[in-house]
Amino acid sequence: MTNSTTQTLMGSPASPYTRKMTALLRYRHIPYRLLLTEADALKTLPKPKVALLPTFFFESENGDVEAAVDSTPIIRRLEGVHQGRSVIPKNPVLAFLDFLMEDFADEWLTKAMFHYRWYYQADIKKAATTLPHWRNLKPASDEDLAKMSKKFGDHQISRLYVVGSNDTTASVIEQSYHRYITALNTHLEKQTFLFGMRPSAADFAAYGQLTQLAKFDPTPAEVTEKIAPRVFAWVDLMDDLSGVDAREEDWIDAAAIPDSLVAILKEVGRVYTPVMLANAKALMAGADTVETEVEGKPWVQQPFPYQGKCLLWLRERYHALNEADRQQVSLILEGTGCEPLIA
Repeated sequence: MTNSTTQTLMGSPASPYTRKMTALLRYRHIPYRLLLTEADALKTLPKPKVALLPTFFFESENGDVEAAVDSTPIIRRLEGVHQGRSVIPKNPVLAFLDFLMEDFADEWLTKAMFHYRWYYQADIKKAATTLPHWRNLKPASDEDLAKMSKKFGDHQISRLYVVGSNDTTASVIEQSYHRYITALNTHLEKQTFLFGMRPSAADFAAYGQLTQLAKFDPTPAEVTEKIAPRVFAWVDLMDDLSGVDAREEDWIDAAAIPDSLVAILKEVGRVYTPVMLANAKALMAGADTVETEVEGKPWVQQPFPYQGKCLLWLRERYHALNEADRQQVSLILEGTGCEPLIA
């Protein structure tokens, strides 16, 4: 650790969740120290229970250091420690929608990111060649890098089934990505961010995935630049929002949700809802696989216990709203396909 005012974290430029959090820290004016995944300084820091990127290191009141992962609760933790420039709307209806949209980006858009990166040869070659360079600052020979590239690439390709990517679902994932960036591109015609003129947690979650999809991996980057030029430019804009003002009146009116945001929610309902419900069903049954249909095609993946928790947390947040706010959320989600997520 450095000092009590500087947040230490470990991550990588290849991690969309690392990019999500470093951009958020810049926007919130929280000083930070980023350690690459093989930095020597990590030898003196505690290991997280689950090895995920990024890993944040928090100092407790008694001076101990705690390793924490999972960007969503970390964002809420930072909200309690650092005042001002909040990324969570005060309006409970908007805050709920923001949580839903953040979850969609973290848990569904990442399927597109992983799929494109390890499904197409050009993307595989670029990722396998580049990503080993981002682990630390120590030089390595071409021979060593070639070995690391092959080992890393082979391992990641073998894990495509985990997120549900295969020859059958490839078109489902890609068509969903096309629809999502098209809807977001339309939304950006009149709004700078998802919920108005200031960024929320959901913006940073989407940005994190898009740093890879729109800016690094060649296949989805070409698609994004071609059909969603506003999104392509927005990713660069999101990277450093430290100079953007954060006024309370910059959030949209929860009573006047724009149609363009509803269109994005419809994509959530179209693909994310059936997978989340099927995952929850598989977990309850103790099944080895998640099996359902998305867009009329069979979807098979490994059960995700964490995504089961995501669905539970989403429903808990919905039921924690007062009756008027629940009714307003239900009205906004009516017809989007998201309704079963809060049933």
